[in-house]
Amino acid sequence: MANGGRRQILSGVVAAGAAVVAGPALGKPKGKRPPDGEVTPTEDLMREHGLLDRLLLIYEEVGRRVGRSTPVPTDVVPSTVDIVRRFIEGYHEKLEEEQVFPRLERAGRLADLTKVLREQHAAGRALTAQLVEKARGSTGSVVEPIAAFVRMYRPHAAREDTVLFPVFHGLFDEKEFRALGERFEEQEHKVLGDKGFEGVLAEVVQIEQSLGIHDLAQFTPVGSAAAKLP
Repeated sequence: MANGGRRQILSGVVAAGAAVVAGPALGKPKGKRPPDGEVTPTEDLMREHGLLDRLLLIYEEVGRRVGRSTPVPTDVVPSTVDIVRRFIEGYHEKLEEEQVFPRLERAGRLADLTKVLREQHAAGRALTAQLVEKARGSTGSVVEPIAAFVRMYRPHAAREDTVLFPVFHGLFDEKEFRALGERFEEQEHKVLGDKGFEGVLAEVVQIEQSLGIHDLAQFTPVGSAAAKLP
């Protein structure tokens, strides 16, 4: 895929959301916005957080099944852990640690937050290492590290999306930010191969299908639960 190609496919909704949180107090981006339809590096990182959230959903389904003594396909945990290692740790977090955090720290911005985020990256890798070992035994042994992983990464990603990324965006003018986006995409294909993000997403979808959690409509509350909604 040509550089910048996949950055044309995200909706303007994400861009609008980023603009809302990127107010003056957070660091307003310099210059004009990129051309309509082009996704910025921070919006790209946020989409990667969306994939992370789907991995967390898989982990939660594993924990739910274990709690109900429902069988879990044998390859689900190893396959999910492999994606976490390759995509989250080997690509996404490395990109943040090499391209995002240092720029903020050099600018004197959010150093306390980046310190915690780095520590949580290390903690996540330790939990993943535990899952690699425990996945070789009984399925029930993975519940505790899975729960700890989910509990940490939900607020971790949310804080990056609502605080860190808007301030990071504010460090650049439009031309600089677009050039950074090209470097991000080059690194993506270098680490993840020709299929990049889309290839990893396809793997996640396969795992969701094996667990029967691929249909978004199934998460809509029905019956008495829906009646209680405002």
